[in-house]
Amino acid sequence: MRLDWTAVSALAAAVAAVVALVAYLMPPTPTPTPPLPTPPPSTRSDPVVPTPAEQSSSPDPVTTRPAPPTPSPSPESRKPRRPKPSPERADPVSPTPLAAVRPGGCDEAAAALTAYVRNAGTVRSSQAAAAQQTYSDLMGAVLDAQGVVGAKISRLAAEFRELNFRLTGMTGGDPNQVIADINTDVAELNRLCGST
Repeated sequence: MRLDWTAVSALAAAVAAVVALVAYLMPPTPTPTPPLPTPPPSTRSDPVVPTPAEQSSSPDPVTTRPAPPTPSPSPESRKPRRPKPSPERADPVSPTPLAAVRPGGCDEAAAALTAYVRNAGTVRSSQAAAAQQTYSDLMGAVLDAQGVVGAKISRLAAEFRELNFRLTGMTGGDPNQVIADINTDVAELNRLCGST
């Protein structure tokens, strides 16, 4: 049997046309879109903006829905808006004077001296241990101090080390002489740090 190639090609062309027509008429598969975050409710009365009309999925491209008319603003909304009242301004208040800033190292030195008075007691051994601890605390306070305050704290640290040596018997001498020097230097440090 002999095939008529013109008939076969005509049949193939007809099948291709039918497939193309079916593909054209099938609606496209919509791709899901993630939901958008809901904007916060507006406190202003904004004009209503119409949303575009959805396109029909029918194959007739000539038939389209007309967009609804845009609403005209009401006469009340045409009135000029009064500006929002600005927050009341307080009368300028004279600034309160700032407290003087204590020089660095003063607070740490004061804490070390207070701890010595609290921990020294009346026994020579506890006084020696408190003097050693105060020496260590004052050496830490020197790290934050500068100038004459730093020099005074260093001097006090050396005096507490000497007091420890005399109380433990490592060096000779009267511990009360060192205590008198300490009291003089503490009064001077209080003056430099602005204490009363």
